[in-house]
Amino acid sequence: MEIPALTDAEELSCDVLVVGGGTAGTMAALTAAEHGANVLLLEKAHVRHSGALAMGMDGVNNAVVPGRAEPDDYVAEITRANDGIVDQSTVRQTATRGFAMVQRLESYGVKFEKDEHGDYAVRQVHRSGSYVLPMPEGKDVKKVLYRQLRRREMRERIRIENRVMPVRILTAGGRAVGAAGFNTRTGRFVTVRAGAVVLATGAAGRLGLPASGYLYGTYENPTNAGDGYAMAYHAGAELTGIECFQINPLIKDYNGPACAYVANPFGGYQVNRHGERFVDSDYWSGQMMAEFAAEVASDRGPVYLKLSHLPEESVSALESILHSTERPTRGTFHAGRGHDYRTHDVEMHISEIGLCGGHSASGVRVDDHARTTVPRLYAAGDLACVPHNYMIGAFVFGDLAGADAAQYTAYAGQLPPEQLREAHELVYRPLRNPDGPPQPQVEYKLRRFVNDYVAPPKSGARLSLALESFERMRADIAAMGARTPHELMRCAEVTFIRDCAEMAARASLARTESRWGLYHERVDIPERDDASWFHHLDLHKSPSGAMEFTARPVAPYLVPVDEFTPVGGPSRHLGEVHPEQVATAGDRDTAPLAGGAHPTAPAVTAPPEPGAVGSPRLLELLALAEDEPELPALRPYLSDPEPAVRRTAVAVLTETVPAGTGPALAAALSDADGEVRAAAAASLRELAETLTPEAALRGLLGEALAQADPVVRATALDLLRVLRLGSTGTFATALGDPDAPVRIEAVRGLVSLDAAESLSPAAGDPSREVRVAVAKALGTLRATPRAGGALDRLTEDPDVLVRGAALAALADTGCPARLAVRAVTALSDPAWQVRAGAATALSAADADRAVPVLAKALADRNADVRKAAVLALTRHTAATEDARTALATVTGDTDADVRAYAARAL
Repeated sequence: MEIPALTDAEELSCDVLVVGGGTAGTMAALTAAEHGANVLLLEKAHVRHSGALAMGMDGVNNAVVPGRAEPDDYVAEITRANDGIVDQSTVRQTATRGFAMVQRLESYGVKFEKDEHGDYAVRQVHRSGSYVLPMPEGKDVKKVLYRQLRRREMRERIRIENRVMPVRILTAGGRAVGAAGFNTRTGRFVTVRAGAVVLATGAAGRLGLPASGYLYGTYENPTNAGDGYAMAYHAGAELTGIECFQINPLIKDYNGPACAYVANPFGGYQVNRHGERFVDSDYWSGQMMAEFAAEVASDRGPVYLKLSHLPEESVSALESILHSTERPTRGTFHAGRGHDYRTHDVEMHISEIGLCGGHSASGVRVDDHARTTVPRLYAAGDLACVPHNYMIGAFVFGDLAGADAAQYTAYAGQLPPEQLREAHELVYRPLRNPDGPPQPQVEYKLRRFVNDYVAPPKSGARLSLALESFERMRADIAAMGARTPHELMRCAEVTFIRDCAEMAARASLARTESRWGLYHERVDIPERDDASWFHHLDLHKSPSGAMEFTARPVAPYLVPVDEFTPVGGPSRHLGEVHPEQVATAGDRDTAPLAGGAHPTAPAVTAPPEPGAVGSPRLLELLALAEDEPELPALRPYLSDPEPAVRRTAVAVLTETVPAGTGPALAAALSDADGEVRAAAAASLRELAETLTPEAALRGLLGEALAQADPVVRATALDLLRVLRLGSTGTFATALGDPDAPVRIEAVRGLVSLDAAESLSPAAGDPSREVRVAVAKALGTLRATPRAGGALDRLTEDPDVLVRGAALAALADTGCPARLAVRAVTALSDPAWQVRAGAATALSAADADRAVPVLAKALADRNADVRKAAVLALTRHTAATEDARTALATVTGDTDADVRAYAARAL
């Protein structure tokens, strides 16, 4: 392509410019538009499938749900996890606004797991506090958000420009006034004038090189190359915590997390090769990663996510989540290696380094309204330094940024010509060297240096070598060649990666201590130094273009934390940080001195149906979808003779959600084609929380219960429960269904109505899976009777999993003396699941009876039984000192969970 003239730039104008169409950017755009601003949303890919959320999300790991967690407790947890270096005012925004954001997302159609009573099914995964909220349809979150952007009232306020990549934020008079970039398809130069700019470009995920060697096989979304970090830096904004890297556990040779957050509630956990749990610290922290890395490197490695001990029901449920939500390719990956969760535990490893505020603490400095240190420039999501912010925090700060930025109107002055020229040169320079080094080779070399010299464990010498290498790389980057707009995009990304690499190395050199476990481990300065370094480390671009640093004391906390007492005070200016002398190894005049001291089948794509490929009807329908059609316009396609057209019509209906969507989808449950029915069922489950519980929908769902397809019957029962349209009689009748999954939905329906009497017959169901569901359900009923009847029978069920679940349910229903005797006897059962359930049951029994036998259970050979005994004894510590005495004996247990929970109880 030819280099376009700077004067031929396409100029756009808006009140609020949002850069990045992922999690935070989408929310910022929606909120700014709701506040009356004209919004321009720029995305270098396509908003429909861009950002980290497009890869899937299996759950929220920082949901502060009333009744399950307190905002102040969450703030304290994050403060401890970050070794005290936090601005609590920002963390508290996530803590206090997160639940409202969950409800807002739910109103959009995002599904969060709920129990049969409609309460959020929050799990305890961290050792302190319950914050994990599963998302059974997490793969659809981005689709739901895109649907909101496409609403008519939003389309009037929000202009989306896909395939436009900003490279610089423009400033004038000390404030942000727009951006400059280019179209990644046409190559045209694009300028934007704006009243305010929101940066939401995600983490710097393409910084280190993955152990697999794949350039784009990163833990984070590989399109997130540090764009926002570099743009904020060059615009004059302060960045902070850049030395605190993001490092995560992941599956060996695969760019996805092992998903312990998902697996732990099912009974999975991390172990070394001997099957021992080894992580002592909580899962928020970099210290956990230090323990993880040490175990991998020791003779106790490798490290695994242990799943092979789980029953078939749990394994199947995990497969349905992990192979469709977090990473859709995960099932294919395991199948290609002949691995099955039933016979193979999942080998884990350590991810490459990255910069990420949302999962660690490295990002653009923001206040509690997402404002950066440059007026009218905002940052949100993984780009902003709000430690351990995760998905909910990204939405919260996107909302805050959009609301605050909406007060400004488009900049009316001249856009700064020198900044425009610099941006133009950055973008198009590779076209002058079409035969120069290709971008993949230059990027590989750059990121190889990051791994060699910057990745922990760090040292001053290696970091100094890194800076020399990155300086030399300027010439390589300037010489890169490109011929197409796509190649220009990749070349620009390499400049961002280099900027982030230098920031990471200089910040790591500036903080002369070790902190945050593996995130900033300096082997040459191994101790934490709170006296000198209980500070944020801020960096900014000086007038001369150099990186300068400031040590900023931590502000006094809003929520006291016993371990830390910040006092605030003035910052100390550090200036530039210079590398150490590494040209020679020691004194050249000194002689050397002696040193001393069952395989999962890969997904198969069905062949296209006859007439489906290139079908004019499909093309008509897809064109119609862009106009947000009402239901009458879609009805002809919902009844088209071709199943492929009907399936696509269901998809369009699900994306656009016109009035009457619920009944229309329910009617499609009776379609003659199985794939159409499956699509309608999936759509109904996805949209359940947003559908109107109307009589027409109840009738169609009732008719669906007579269908031969068990998926249809199960879906109908699920919707009747969620929408409160089902009756006790309907659910009780379904207990006689021939398919176990349908009967389980019937059980859930009866629980939602507290229909204990109708539920009791299911205790004799022939399916173990149904009986387990009944046992768990009886522990959640809000109405009487409590323990007794069906639950009594299930504690003597012939199946070990049913007995274990029934005994565990006694912890919630109460454990009267007669059943406590049975639980005591069950502590000697050969099956560990039963022993664990019995220990859990005794948490609700009389302390005089329970504590002596639970103390003996602390010596059980199974770690999960010992853990259950510890948690049960914890509930008795207020009643008897003997419980505390018993817990004190296992604070040195070989199992990390046992000793950690015992220590917390004391």
